[in-house]
Amino acid sequence: TVKDPLNYVTTIEYPTANNKGLPDSVKDARNHVTKFKWNAAGLLEEIAALYLADTIPWVVGYSGGKDSTATLQLVWMALSRVEPKARLKPVYVISTDTMVENPIVAAWVGRSLDRLGEAAAEKGLPLTSHRLTPDPTESFWTMLIGRGYPAPRPKFRWCTDRLKIYPSNRFISQVVKASGEAIVVLGTRKAESQARARAMERFEEKRVRERLSPNGKLLNSYVYSPIEDWSNDDVWMYLMQIQNPWGYDNKDLLTMYRGASPDNECPLVVDTTTPSCGNSRFGCWVCTMVDKDKSMTAMIQNDAEKEWMLPLLELRNELDVRDEASGKRDDRHLRDFRRMNGSLQVHNGRMVHGPYLQSAREHWLRRVLQAQKHIRDHGPPGMDRIELISLAELREIRRLWVVEKHEIEDNLPRIYEEVLGEPFPDGRMDDSLAFG
Repeated sequence: TVKDPLNYVTTIEYPTANNKGLPDSVKDARNHVTKFKWNAAGLLEEIAALYLADTIPWVVGYSGGKDSTATLQLVWMALSRVEPKARLKPVYVISTDTMVENPIVAAWVGRSLDRLGEAAAEKGLPLTSHRLTPDPTESFWTMLIGRGYPAPRPKFRWCTDRLKIYPSNRFISQVVKASGEAIVVLGTRKAESQARARAMERFEEKRVRERLSPNGKLLNSYVYSPIEDWSNDDVWMYLMQIQNPWGYDNKDLLTMYRGASPDNECPLVVDTTTPSCGNSRFGCWVCTMVDKDKSMTAMIQNDAEKEWMLPLLELRNELDVRDEASGKRDDRHLRDFRRMNGSLQVHNGRMVHGPYLQSAREHWLRRVLQAQKHIRDHGPPGMDRIELISLAELREIRRLWVVEKHEIEDNLPRIYEEVLGEPFPDGRMDDSLAFG
């Protein structure tokens, strides 16, 4: 019998000491649990041995999602088994905040990072937490509102490198520069997608040490993926059975995933044919690489208390400009017919349009500030000072408009005051800058 569908692994009662007389589905579940527990125990030994094998520092990627949480828990538990005097090399836990993350997830990760650092210090573990952000000159809103880059598309995906890869690579490069090498621990799994599996298998062929693959982007750094062969079910099984060691409740994490699933349900999983909870993928709320933000839509639909996020969803859908007649993406009417450098370009008989026009960029700024004000006024406790767009970004956007695009009207302070009801902190821009 099953007492709790969210924790089925530990609550199945077997009438016999062996599998005799049990349904095939329960036999399969029982055998899988036994094998998985054995593998997880062996994995802790492997992580501890790998940590002790050399003096190369570790960098653990942590997004707050299920895979990175399971990976970090394994690292934490393995280090707890190592003698204190042998915990000599540092383990840096890094989390990249793109500054356009789903606010609920961003708040969750921020609190978790703070608690993680405190708990590690209390227990004498060599883990430190680090929140990384894009450079203000390369942030999403600086590029879109400041420079006029159109919303990302599959053939013009300018966001991922600037928002996610560059900040983490800069940190890892600093570790490599200081120590000569670095081991990057990631929660990547082959079961995530066929493309991910192919990429991981390709680097496996180049391994110079067992379980360490070369980092394709950074010299003298290696990638270790301890849960690379785990399934979705394995990850949730582990998280639901093993208490979070830095004091965060993994059932809250499961609830967050469940709230972002369209059916708001985590089914009982007894065999490989049953879909598990947690297929929802969190990401940037502004993402136009997908047709719809299903996770945020589900959050709003499943919980009336999350309706304060509706302006974010509306703005995201507005960024994904489409032709009303055909339904296809088409934002050319919002963009200059010239490229960024002033040149003209034709492709397949059509003009290739350039950056957003001044009117469009000012419109997007107004919409972001309006959404920010709405959340501050109507959001839950803790969201009253949220910054959808930071002051550093606003300063860079203003500089780009006035200095590089020669828009001497200097409209950003006026828009800021009209929407937020308070003057822009920097006052008037020097006329010498406006005219070069």
